[in-house]
Amino acid sequence: MEVCEMQGTEELLGLLRERGKRGLPIKRVYRMLYNTNLYLSAYGRVYRNAGAMTPGVTDETADGTSLETFEAIITALKQERYQWQPARRTYILKKNGKKRPLGIPVWSDKLLAEVMRMILNAYFDGTFSEHSHGFREGRGCHTALREVYRIWQGTVWIIEGDIADCFGSLDHNLIISALAEHIQDGRFLNLVKKLLDAGYLENWKLNNTFSGVPQGSILSPILSNILLSKLDRFVETELIPEYTRGKKKRPNQEYNRLMKRACKRHNRGQKEAAHKIKQQEQNLPSIDPQDPGFRRLRYVRYADDFALSFVGPKEEAEAIKQRLRIFLLEELKLNLSDEKTLITHTRDRAANFLNYEITTLHCDTK
Repeated sequence: MEVCEMQGTEELLGLLRERGKRGLPIKRVYRMLYNTNLYLSAYGRVYRNAGAMTPGVTDETADGTSLETFEAIITALKQERYQWQPARRTYILKKNGKKRPLGIPVWSDKLLAEVMRMILNAYFDGTFSEHSHGFREGRGCHTALREVYRIWQGTVWIIEGDIADCFGSLDHNLIISALAEHIQDGRFLNLVKKLLDAGYLENWKLNNTFSGVPQGSILSPILSNILLSKLDRFVETELIPEYTRGKKKRPNQEYNRLMKRACKRHNRGQKEAAHKIKQQEQNLPSIDPQDPGFRRLRYVRYADDFALSFVGPKEEAEAIKQRLRIFLLEELKLNLSDEKTLITHTRDRAANFLNYEITTLHCDTK
């Protein structure tokens, strides 16, 4: 894929989107980083961020950015001597009183990372699952919860997926390998690898990073989505087809028997007897809740939080959880949290997803 160094931003990103949708690989991606127009667009996106004036390990900030800033980055890239600076680590207080680490990159690194993010996002976003909602334009917690609300009716079990220290545990080699499946450009892949390995400074002491995506980097969300999309594909191509069958549950024979008896009593004028049978009938489901020919498995993910809705017996829900555990461990080198990965019966208690409680409510009027 040949790209002019001064090609317009939207034209270039449009070409990348088209190739991504068609599943075509991209080459010479590193040369796209010479395009000044991309840096102008990146600056327009990043300088409004709250941390744009917060320095990293140098005094450089958004203030004073000029075309010379872009040219310095591009020149270093052309000479293949661009060096990512370690992020300055600080901590922010969480609602539960604990502290969360945050990395603050230097300004030039933010600009270059945003350019790379724009390129990767344009190509990969169209390849992501429709059930993936985190870190994507036009999507968020609201779209993930809307999917649950609209589609998960009749859920019996919810499997709450929680990956232990997900973003801090993502394997660098697996990230590069996932990129290499689509990007045929060793220089670009090497640049990403250098970012992953750049480390961070805490109390002016350098700490190496052997796994995980950089805290605070603009590139981290898209890189994590690229790797975790393998989980999405596993669920959608293997688990859902295996644990989904039947168009609808078969009728409950006992319910139908009582309904016929009530009709006969009513037709004979025995209205009181018909009413009593009708009351018994209303205490039963009209369909067979244990129908072995009916199963439904649904899935939604927001960043590292995911959940599955299952209609079927608990033994099969346990089997699905175990399959997820094995896949994450063997294919992505990640661990499910035993403490937080729960299987919840939605009529007994609420499951938790994105800090919302999810239950199934019984309705006697339908």
